[in-house]
Amino acid sequence: MKLDELKPLEALLAADFRQIEPRLQALDKHLILRTYLDGYTLSDIDTKIWLALRGNRAAVSFIKKGSLANLARWFAWIEDFHPEIQADVKAKDAAAKAKIAAASKAGGSYALALQNADQGVVTRFLPEPSGYLHIGHAKAALLSDYFAREYNGTLLLRLDDTNPSKEKEEFQDAIIEDLALMGVKPDKVSFTSDYFDYLYDMAVRLIKEGHAYCDDTDQETMRDQRWKGLPSKRRDRSVEENLRIFENEMKNGTEIGLQNCLRAKMSVDNPNKAMRDPVIYRCNIEVPHHRTGTKWKIYPMYDLAAPLVDSLEGVTHALRSTEYTDRNPQYQWFLTTLKLRQVYMWDFSRMNFIRTVLSKRKLAKLVDSGTLWGWDDPRMPTIRGVRRRGMTIPALRSFILKQGPSRNVVTMDWTNFWANNKKEIDPIAPRHTAISQKDIVKVKVTGAEAPAEPYSADKPKHPKNKDVGTKKVFFGPELYLDQADAKSFKDGEEITLMAWGNAFVRNIASGDPIPSLEVELNLQGDVKSTEKKVTWLASKGQKLIPAELWDFDHLLNKDVLGEDDVLEECLNPVTATMEDAWCDEATAELKKDDIIQLERRGYYRVDKGLNDWKDGEEGAKGKRLVLFCIPTGKTGSK
Repeated sequence: MKLDELKPLEALLAADFRQIEPRLQALDKHLILRTYLDGYTLSDIDTKIWLALRGNRAAVSFIKKGSLANLARWFAWIEDFHPEIQADVKAKDAAAKAKIAAASKAGGSYALALQNADQGVVTRFLPEPSGYLHIGHAKAALLSDYFAREYNGTLLLRLDDTNPSKEKEEFQDAIIEDLALMGVKPDKVSFTSDYFDYLYDMAVRLIKEGHAYCDDTDQETMRDQRWKGLPSKRRDRSVEENLRIFENEMKNGTEIGLQNCLRAKMSVDNPNKAMRDPVIYRCNIEVPHHRTGTKWKIYPMYDLAAPLVDSLEGVTHALRSTEYTDRNPQYQWFLTTLKLRQVYMWDFSRMNFIRTVLSKRKLAKLVDSGTLWGWDDPRMPTIRGVRRRGMTIPALRSFILKQGPSRNVVTMDWTNFWANNKKEIDPIAPRHTAISQKDIVKVKVTGAEAPAEPYSADKPKHPKNKDVGTKKVFFGPELYLDQADAKSFKDGEEITLMAWGNAFVRNIASGDPIPSLEVELNLQGDVKSTEKKVTWLASKGQKLIPAELWDFDHLLNKDVLGEDDVLEECLNPVTATMEDAWCDEATAELKKDDIIQLERRGYYRVDKGLNDWKDGEEGAKGKRLVLFCIPTGKTGSK
């Protein structure tokens, strides 16, 4: 090998073993009568190639087996007799570890050596616009975005719009909006429908080359034959007949065309059932396509469109969840058979959560049946659903990226998901007070320190963060308390009125519910000595704000749905509860998407502020706050 042939090897030796094996053999041959690759002392090219091989685990393992004796001799010689090179190794290893640690933020491991990354990285996110993005999609999007940015590459967003019966422009637009909210900004946006002409031509080519056939076998029989490894009676149709049916009948959506589908001629009895002559084109004349209208009567299946358009658009690394692993050979079959540019594949585990439905078909069913309010229902595992529940975008991104690109399939509890969010909101959420309207308790304030008239004082909205600002807190001779607190009191007991001071409980009126009681202020008392710290609101001097406090439970009554489970039979009967409350006057300023903490109740996201109501929308109850409780990761909803 000449020097000009040795220089490019440094970059090429980072690939997988199958690709670099011929290069290792060439190096071995070059070293038959040489101690060094170039000249008689350690050269720059020796150092670079040795470091490149040292950084490839597969190469090191193979070299040390000794089957390439000359290469093994040279590798060991450099390692043993040139200690100065070890400093470069340590520096390179330390830099790589620091980079990975910073990227993963103590979460999942990102130590993936993408093949031929030095030649450019192009990833893609490929959602079907048949529903809103859920948190499983978010992982695919964020991982594809992460690796594109990590390698200074390109991220493509391609909407896989090949099934007009399920897809809507509404879903398409929502996907793009949700990605933007998550900070995912694709470098290019395209649609599989942009390539319908190309895909049709490729299907015709498959037929002409004897790799595809039209089949009018009914669906049930076809499924049974594929399961048993039996050939279809149409498998040996002639090329001419297949072309006639595909180009004249299927393309035009005729009665004969509707009876047929196009199948790839891969295998009848491959142990991997995904390789058993999959359907790659089918007719659909039920509804117009939301982008192409009625131009097409036939549409490609995902299994055909994904590899062909990936290759055409320049995708270098396709990241897919492990549910597609069995279909990876199918993906490669299309590229190899049609002699198209190959695409590397990486599999990662999808995110599964207990007591949660992630199937878009089942989620759509819950929306269409009225079980849920819509795709942004706070009980939904969609991006919009968890955001409406109170998940912040930084916490969502952080949680998903911490999972990393691992292949280990686990079903997670929601605890860590929401605990991650609490870390984001706790330092900045303003504190407010709410008292349940049901069985509210009137409290007369007595004692030498009791105010004769209501008054207000400026207090910090957050006890540990002055930047959150201040609010007016009202004090007065009459207060409101929660019935539950009043029922826990004993006459003469000392309690703490939060943000005011201590008081003794006096004259608890008889009755259930308790209608009233008195408290005698003792503002010099030690707040640390009391067992009960209670929230309260001054009944006069401020305008109390009506509010609905909503809380939500899991949709399912079991952790994991089995294949034989009927969705409707596994739904919790009650998953949303609401309590009417009064809130302090400062909450009148709240607006949609604000996040607050109601003292002793938990964190809440504002779904509607007083000024967020449209005219006439408020109904008989009038304008009010609508607050959704945000889980914190602790046992229980709050």
